[in-house]
Amino acid sequence: MQHYIIDGNNLIGKIKELFALQKQDGQRAREKLAFMLDRYFSRKKVSVSLHFDGYPKDAIRTANLKIIYSENRPADILIKEEIDRHKNPKLITVISSDASVYEYAKVNACGRMKCEDFAKRVMENEDNVAEQEEDDIIKNMDNDEFKKLFGIE
Repeated sequence: MQHYIIDGNNLIGKIKELFALQKQDGQRAREKLAFMLDRYFSRKKVSVSLHFDGYPKDAIRTANLKIIYSENRPADILIKEEIDRHKNPKLITVISSDASVYEYAKVNACGRMKCEDFAKRVMENEDNVAEQEEDDIIKNMDNDEFKKLFGIE
């Protein structure tokens, strides 16, 4: 099974909305990223570990992600250790823009993607999800609801 290892803080820095939020509320930025990734991977048969620097505050519950906090160590070290523990590194895709992590993944024959490139994919997915939700709402409305919406009734 394909496994994704994601450098969470690095990815937050590449998504404008989350980067701005992180300055005000780091926990909320982590939560929003986790939920975005949960939606992104929801229909994919993969495993995902999302690495954050520091200690956990409130638990973030997701269906598709394993969230790992580095506590008193840099997340980069934990990412490298996870690569080392994996039986088949060729099944790993590392998402990070950190040069040392990216190079470590390359040397270990892992797939690699820069956070800025992955962020584009995630944001496109968010746009598609929002569009689909609007379409579903419209499909489920009956004529009376449309009349009320447009002030016809």
